Parts: sequence; C-alpha cells; structure tokens
Amino acid sequence: MNLGELAKRLGAELVAGEGESLASAAERSIDGVAGIEAAGPTSITFVANPKYAALAHTTHAAALIVEPGFPALKTPTLRTSNPYLAWSKAIEVFHPAPHYEPGVHRTAVIAPSARIGARPHLGAYVVIGEHCVIGDDAVLLPHAVLYDRVTVGNRFLAHAHAVVREGCMLGDDVVLQNGAIIGADGFGFAKSADGRWTKIVQSGPAVLEDAVEVQANACVDRASVGETRIARGVKIDNLVQVGHGSTVGENTLICSQTGLSGSTTVGKNVILAGQVGVAGHLTIGDGAVATAQTGIPSDVAPGAVVSGYPAMDNRTWLRTVAAINRLPDLLKRFNALEKRLSDEQK
Repeated sequence: MNLGELAKRLGAELVAGEGESLASAAERSIDGVAGIEAAGPTSITFVANPKYAALAHTTHAAALIVEPGFPALKTPTLRTSNPYLAWSKAIEVFHPAPHYEPGVHRTAVIAPSARIGARPHLGAYVVIGEHCVIGDDAVLLPHAVLYDRVTVGNRFLAHAHAVVREGCMLGDDVVLQNGAIIGADGFGFAKSADGRWTKIVQSGPAVLEDAVEVQANACVDRASVGETRIARGVKIDNLVQVGHGSTVGENTLICSQTGLSGSTTVGKNVILAGQVGVAGHLTIGDGAVATAQTGIPSDVAPGAVVSGYPAMDNRTWLRTVAAINRLPDLLKRFNALEKRLSDEQK
C-alpha cells in the first residue's frame, strides 16, 4: 500500500517531507506499523505524546502520523486531529482481526431449547445452556460457556474460556476476552448467631449493554437483588472486579486490577486507572478521574481528578507527596534546632 492510499483510508492530510514533492511522498510504500524508535523505511509510526516529539526528527520511518500543528519534518506526515485514533486504525489496516467462518464444531454442546441466530461460529467444546438466545454472527471460541437463560445480541465475540452465568443479558457487539466471567456470584454472606457465615443467594443478573468489552480474567458479579449493569461502551481491563449490584455509566474506562465493591455507582466517561480501590455504596460522578492506586472511601464529585488514600484532589496529593519526600531532611533540621536550643538553655 502506498502512503497516499493510507492517508485516504485514515482520513488524514498527507504533507510531504522537506525537499520532497507531494506526488513522490504519496507513492512511498508502506507495509506495516512500528514504534517510533523501531520503525524502518517502509513502516509508519506516530507521535501523540510530547515526550517522543524529538524522536520524530531521527526516526527511520517512512512517515509519521501527527497533529495538524506539528512542526515540519524531513519525513512525510499524515496530519489529523487525533493521531492516536488514526494510529489504531492504521494497525487494523495491516493487522486485520481474525475472521471466523460460520460453523459448529462437532464437540460443541447446544441445548435443544437454545435459539441461535444466523452465521454462528461455535468452536470446540463450546457449551450453550437451555433457553439461551444468541443474535446473528456470534463467535464463541473453544470452551466458552453460556449457562441457562443467557441472552446475547448480535456480533458477540467470546474468546476461549469466557463464561456467562445464568440469566445474564448482553447487548450487541460485546467482546469477552479469555477467562472473563460475567455473572459470577456476588460476595454476599450473613453471619449467624453461632458465628458461621451463611451465603446470600445472588438472584439478580449482570447486564452488559452494547459495545462493552471485558478483558482477560476480569469479573462482573451478579447482584443479590436487582442487577449489576455495565452501560454502553464501557471498557473493562484485565483482572478487574466489579462487585454485585454496581452500576457503571457509558464510555467509562476501568483499568487493570481495579476493584469496585458492591453497590458502587460509577458515572459516564469516568477513568479509573490501575489498582484503584472503591468502597461500596458510593457514587463517582460523571467525568471523574482516579489516578493509579487511588483508594476511594467516599463519593467523588463529577469532573474531579483524585489521587492517593484517602482520595483527595490530585494537586493536593502531589503537594503532599512532595512534602513527604522532604520529611527526613526537615526532621534532621528540627532535631538539630532542638539540640541547639537545649544546649543554649543549659
């Protein structure tokens, strides 16, 4: 593929490098994508993070994807308002997603009452329970399991060993990566008079709306009563735990090793970075951001950026950390001052 054709496919403006004609730049051959430091003369790369801007002048790439206002380079550029998004599309051009031909493997186990839409791909040892309803163009890869009464929309993709428990409901274009578990029992136990823990039945389903992706070994628990709901467009990273009865708003991003305790309400367009811990029965407002390893014990206002434990305004947290780093020196100075005052009083 030449650079001109790639520019059209990405919806980007092609700008020739210094001393090169636009026609010549458009004819450059592109056969793949690579990071800015590893890119070769037939690869395309990108710059979205300012700390890599200097490398744009030394890269061996055939072309770079950059913002419209990026300085002129000796290398041709594809200019677009969202270089990172254009880069993701470029990766798709050269590494298209696998295509799975319709068909049912001879080892798949499908309940007689299950209803499956057109053109399914059901891999080896797939299990589909009684009264399941699955939309068109579903792909269930080996050992994926749907318990009884699961409802799934169109273009469902379940990678190997993904599991959807009884009665759960999934919308269109849902993706479950390997080992994702939807609708496992919530962590609910009541203590009896003799000190033993009695399991509370988790009767409510987990509901995933359209275009939700749950990545490897993450779990969205079912609810004791009511439901656990993950709204449209939410992306859940590896090893995330969503507790029973929680609600997550549209287009929220939950990063790896984050845990939501039960009955948490998370708003729209929230970002919870890696290893964030959220106490139960609280609300995180729309557009809030929690940086990595934040502990959230109480409500977070819409649009807030919080860090640390207990969660506080990010700027306050940064000043606090800076002060903590100075404590050894301040303590040393304090001890010296205290000794001097003591000596003067003798």
